[in-house]
Amino acid sequence: MTTGPHYHGHRERVRAGLRNDPAALPDYEVLELLLGHVLLRRDTKPLAKELLQRFGSLRGVLDARPSELLGVKGFGPAMLDFWALLREVMARYVETPAREREVLGSPQAVAEMARMRLAASPHEEVWVALLDTQNRMVAWERASRGTVNASAVYPREILELALRHKAASIILVHNHPGGNPSPSAGDIEITRQLELSAKAIGMRLLDHVIVTDDTCYSLKDDGLI
Repeated sequence: MTTGPHYHGHRERVRAGLRNDPAALPDYEVLELLLGHVLLRRDTKPLAKELLQRFGSLRGVLDARPSELLGVKGFGPAMLDFWALLREVMARYVETPAREREVLGSPQAVAEMARMRLAASPHEEVWVALLDTQNRMVAWERASRGTVNASAVYPREILELALRHKAASIILVHNHPGGNPSPSAGDIEITRQLELSAKAIGMRLLDHVIVTDDTCYSLKDDGLI
């Protein structure tokens, strides 16, 4: 009698566990099932365990950069595409309350949106949260995309974007792929330029937040705005 590969029975047992009690699954089994959506004819348990060992946690695997993931044997371009899709779904899920015009209680709420979207990015990106007079977000848009350690920010373009959306205030956000959230001299200077330019047209710069994979830095909290 012909039987299927040995891992088919194991995968079905893991799926049964998912249906019964998802929270009870260990991280490697959750990761196994994710990988199995692309690697349909492979035992994904060894790859799941290798990824967790390499990146330390499920969050570490999800936040890993494309070049790091491709460095793991068995993690190919098709899986990388699936990872990008998964991260985009996660980012949009986190962004939904703000996009639905809920009041943003703090810049940290904006930082979390940015961290989810930018944690795996190998280059700097600048995003802008535009708020109305009640601190409800009217737009959340990328303003620029740069290199591994720099991105161009032009106050005029940021203000044009804010005026187009009839925003009352701005929160500027960008990431530091290197992991150090401290602002550079250029970060501080562009913040001051944008703050002055916004004030001249009756608009407020509420904060400039710098995010890394696992933390954030607020120029306002540090007295620089």
